[in-house]
Amino acid sequence: MKKMAGLTLCLLLTFLLVSCQAYKKVPYLQDTAFVNDTEQSVHQTGVKVMPKDLLTIAVSCSTPELAAPFNLVNSGTDAPQQYLVDNQGNINFPVLGEIHVGGLTKLEIENLIIEKLKVYLKEAPLVTVRIVNYRISVLGEVASPGSFVVSNEKINLLEALAMAGDLTIYGMRDNVKLIRTGQDNKQEIITIDLNKAETVLSPYYQLQQNDIIYVTPNKTKAKNSDVGTSTGLWVSATSILVSLANLMITILR
Repeated sequence: MKKMAGLTLCLLLTFLLVSCQAYKKVPYLQDTAFVNDTEQSVHQTGVKVMPKDLLTIAVSCSTPELAAPFNLVNSGTDAPQQYLVDNQGNINFPVLGEIHVGGLTKLEIENLIIEKLKVYLKEAPLVTVRIVNYRISVLGEVASPGSFVVSNEKINLLEALAMAGDLTIYGMRDNVKLIRTGQDNKQEIITIDLNKAETVLSPYYQLQQNDIIYVTPNKTKAKNSDVGTSTGLWVSATSILVSLANLMITILR
C-alpha cells in the first residue's frame, strides 16, 4: 500500500514538474526586471526606403499654381502619382528628374526634395512622402495568417502578431523567424525568442516593410500532422481492401 502511495506521489510530482516547464514556454516577455533596469535603448531612425517601394510625394506652397508641376496625378483620376523605386534606388520625379532615394528615410527624402526645389520656388515648400505598399506578412502557427497593410508605416513584432490573431497553442514562442530583405536585396533570417523581455530591445523588434514573420510549429503539431496523415492512409487502404473483398465475393458466388 505504501509502495502504491509513493508511486502515486512520484507520478504527481513528475506531472507538476513537466507542467511547470511547459508553462515557462508560454508567457511572452518574461524577466521584465532586466529590461526595466538596463540602460540600453533602441534608437529609432525611421523606415528606410528600399527598391520596389511605391511612394507618393506631395508638394505644397502658398501658391498652388507654382507647386502644380511637381504634383502629378494618375490619368482619369484624382489619385496622386505613385513613384516606383527601381533596383538602383532611384525615382523619376517631375522637373527634377532622377533622384536617388534608396536607403533614405522619409524625412531625409523630404529634405532632399525641398533643397532641390529651391531653384524653382521662392519659398520653402512643404513636402510629404508616404510609402504606399508598406505591408508585412505573418505565417505559420497563428490564428489568422496573411499579409497586412500598415497605414501608419510603423509596427512592431507583437503588434504584427496581434493583427494575425496571436500564436496558436502549437506555436513556438522561443523560435519565431523574421525574414528580412536588405538594401542589397539579400535576405536574412533572424530567430526571435518571445519569452525573453530583452526582445523589445532588439533592432529587429521594430518591423520594416515587406518583413515576413514565421511562427514555427512545436513537436506536438508535427506529431498530430503525422497521425492525421497516417490515419488517412490507413482509412484509404482499408476502404480499398473492403471494396476488393466485396468484389471477389460477388465474382465467386
